[in-house]
Amino acid sequence: MNVDVLNRSGPRPRAWPGDQAPAQSKLAIADCDIHPRPAGVGIGGVSKALYPYLSQRWREHVETIGVRYRQPWERGSAYPKGQPQACRRDAWPNGENPGSDLGFMAQQHLDPNNVAFGVLNPLTSGQGAQDADLSAALTHATNEWQVAEWTSRDARLKASVVVPYEDGPTSAKMIAARAGDANFAQVLLLTRTAEPLGQRRYWPIYQAAAEANLPVGIHAFGYGGTALTAGGWPSFYIEEMVGHAQCQQAALTSLIFEGVFERFPTLKVVLVEAGFAWAPAHAWRMDAHFRKLHKEVPHLKRLPSEYMCSNVWFTTQPVEEPEPREHLADAIEWMGWDRVLFATDYPHWDFDDPAHALPIRMSESQKRGIFLENARKVYGFT
Repeated sequence: MNVDVLNRSGPRPRAWPGDQAPAQSKLAIADCDIHPRPAGVGIGGVSKALYPYLSQRWREHVETIGVRYRQPWERGSAYPKGQPQACRRDAWPNGENPGSDLGFMAQQHLDPNNVAFGVLNPLTSGQGAQDADLSAALTHATNEWQVAEWTSRDARLKASVVVPYEDGPTSAKMIAARAGDANFAQVLLLTRTAEPLGQRRYWPIYQAAAEANLPVGIHAFGYGGTALTAGGWPSFYIEEMVGHAQCQQAALTSLIFEGVFERFPTLKVVLVEAGFAWAPAHAWRMDAHFRKLHKEVPHLKRLPSEYMCSNVWFTTQPVEEPEPREHLADAIEWMGWDRVLFATDYPHWDFDDPAHALPIRMSESQKRGIFLENARKVYGFT
């Protein structure tokens, strides 16, 4: 398929009051982090847009009891976002939730930015809910909603299999049920979990993903129930934002040293929305300690950096912007130009416009790799 000629089977875009026309992008791109969100907010924190995919039992449950997450605050995050729902102020379709209307998204983002294919990462999906059965019901509903409202209506979009990740066996069954389903591109986890992600309670997820040939996307955020830092809860939202990279580093360290990639050598992991310029230094540190302490982890047959360079990819947004900018190219050079996947984080407030992202010197093949071809290879897009 010629990726520059898109199959647009979904609804046609329409004009929206106050919408600003973004600059046209000539290069077809893969956007590896798009956030859809159900319209409206229902009783108990679950949008009624998900009701068609929930049984009557669970509709009554969320309306009478609600959803409780693994966190100290009943009403959500302690850190108010930089913008309402952490989204662009121009991304609200007629007052509905940002990311809730396909036509609006097509007009504001998919069409003008020449998105050849995009990966949907729904963050309000019930992952991390304390009630394991409720988490399974909500994640299943979210998967059904993604197909009905998004991927079946626009061939450019691919869903993530959202799973109740604290329940490994149930998650594995949900992944197996989607194996071979062209609507789904990856399995979605979050970084803040009850235990480090390399722990064996999560291994059924990795085994099922590897068997289904689905990459595992690990997105920043989540409900682990413990503080973001080793010293307790930060004071400010900006500390939480900076801390996403720390959480990804911890997740990556756990995956490597626990032996996940040694046990599942074909597993692909994509670290989403935590930058990547930290990766080379982190790899050097892991290698240095491994050379001195390798007897503690004899199950590892290679250097930690080698697993990183064979099994792990990184999305760009939010990309670090050092001075001079060439240092960013140096980081990519060490990792490998095939390790980086472009992402915008639409419709969030720190959205990266593809016309201005990655302002570094790149060859045509390097640019096309990051913006398109790397994602095609990782996700198997054609």
